[in-house]
Amino acid sequence: MPDKAARAVRSRALTLFLTFLKIGAFTFGGGYAMLPLIQREVVDKRGWITNDDILEVVAIAESTPGPIAVNAATFVGYRTCGVFGALLATVGVVLPSFVVILAISFVLREFESLTAVQYAFCGIRAGVLALIFKALWSMYKQCPKNALSYTVMAAAFVLVAFLGADVLPVIIGCAAVGLVVSLYQGRRKL
Repeated sequence: MPDKAARAVRSRALTLFLTFLKIGAFTFGGGYAMLPLIQREVVDKRGWITNDDILEVVAIAESTPGPIAVNAATFVGYRTCGVFGALLATVGVVLPSFVVILAISFVLREFESLTAVQYAFCGIRAGVLALIFKALWSMYKQCPKNALSYTVMAAAFVLVAFLGADVLPVIIGCAAVGLVVSLYQGRRKL
């Protein structure tokens, strides 16, 4: 019996690695562009975590140091297969980018002046923007919609986009507001 359980864990770990390898290989634009693919693969297709867990993944991945895609992969991997799963998911999501960047760095200098290459990068940027808007829309649909949420969102946007505030203190401030409001609402229910 333990042999069968060990095989099941290895099989799930391999599937986890291959899933994040695929996400890392076929997504351009960084972590925010990966979020819809992560959600589709780990929630809709595999059922490893729930839609509510995705909001937690995003919150934790944004508030911890490092790239959001790596943090999200680590969190999902840990939830799925423990420490070994976290390691495999992280390596899986990072490996394609590492290989591609290594390969591109050798040849980009030779081809960066070509018009076709410049147009290709413009097209990639447009596609990435669409993926980021999809992630934003998906998170918007799942978040609570009330005056406080809109106020916090607008204040964070203005602070970062127009006033040049550092992102980390803004995230910490948003988390503090959410915590205070949650504690206040919890006490009101008692």
